[in-house]
Amino acid sequence: MRVLGIDPGLTRCGLGVVDVAADRRARLVHVETLHTMRELAVEQRLVTIAEGIRRVLAEFRPDSVALERVFAQHNLRTVMGTAQVSGVALVTAAEAGLSVGLHTPTEVKAAVTGYGAAEKTQVGAMVARILGLPEPPTPADSADALALAICHAWGGDGEHAHPAGSGETPAQRAWRAAEKASRRAS
Repeated sequence: MRVLGIDPGLTRCGLGVVDVAADRRARLVHVETLHTMRELAVEQRLVTIAEGIRRVLAEFRPDSVALERVFAQHNLRTVMGTAQVSGVALVTAAEAGLSVGLHTPTEVKAAVTGYGAAEKTQVGAMVARILGLPEPPTPADSADALALAICHAWGGDGEHAHPAGSGETPAQRAWRAAEKASRRAS
């Protein structure tokens, strides 16, 4: 299975492609971080990211896409940019006819390190170990994108793989419950 992992961000967007065999052995195919300049208008930054994602989709032809689920942060600017880039990633994947698995940071950390509250350095170190790399990919956005792809391929298939209540992780169940509660409140 070939998976494109996307760690969405408006200034830095990590993209990582991995091949994962049935026995869970993973191999690095491609990794990069797209950069946009803060001075550009948001729409231009989003176009740059969309073009980068489309290029990677066309060149590496993944079977599916893994995307970090946007979650509330204290910094509204950061969460808005992340949400906008997530929308771009969802659209580009849909245009390519690919399914997208949405994964919380906790799910990804747990899948890759065995501990849902792992530090970024621990995630990077485990990504390097899993992929047989001499050192963790940098910047952290690249390592996070690869971790997303590995998590997805290893069966942490996010919201599209498990209907509510069937095989979901505890983090996925908690997220779904929070989403339902917020819809009822609005």
